[in-house]
Amino acid sequence: MTKRADRPIRADARRNRERLLATASRLFADAGTDVSLAAVAKAAGVGIGTVYRHFPTHDALVEAVYRNEAEQLCARGEELLRTQPADVALEQWLGGFVDYAATKRGMADALRSFVASGSEIFAEARRQIVGTLTTLLEAGAAAGTIRPDVTADDVIGATASIFYMPDQPGQGRRVLALVMDGLRHGATGVAAAPATASAPPT
Repeated sequence: MTKRADRPIRADARRNRERLLATASRLFADAGTDVSLAAVAKAAGVGIGTVYRHFPTHDALVEAVYRNEAEQLCARGEELLRTQPADVALEQWLGGFVDYAATKRGMADALRSFVASGSEIFAEARRQIVGTLTTLLEAGAAAGTIRPDVTADDVIGATASIFYMPDQPGQGRRVLALVMDGLRHGATGVAAAPATASAPPT
């Protein structure tokens, strides 16, 4: 009886946390991380006590938003590979990476303070992103649609300028299109042989 009664509470708490993270992410992207916890609570439609139960400090909320967005970005890569050709999956994922980079501008000062304090937040996110990007690149190379001599670090280096660009409509997407042209250039154009092939006709 007790366990059944607990389930809706846990589900509500999870939904409240997800709502707070989504709301904070939007507010931080628009106005920076100086947005107060009270403002986040109001925009999310919850009480301030709910915010403090999930995120006892402002820094805890900022860090949770950053981690959550990195995790969502990487989960998106896995989903795209299941539903799209490898090069299309890579292109769409990099589009999400451009958006991810853009939202980090409003969090720059707070994130720098995490680095100064010795937080592993950047290293953890980078490991996740490099792993996902490596998987996408390898899938594209196997399909013959992405050149095989490119590493995740190469692509991150090629897109790094997007983090520092002025907020001009379409500029990040234009850089992404150039990067994709380079990634497709020199691809074999021949898909990797399937694991099991049917016998040739006699």
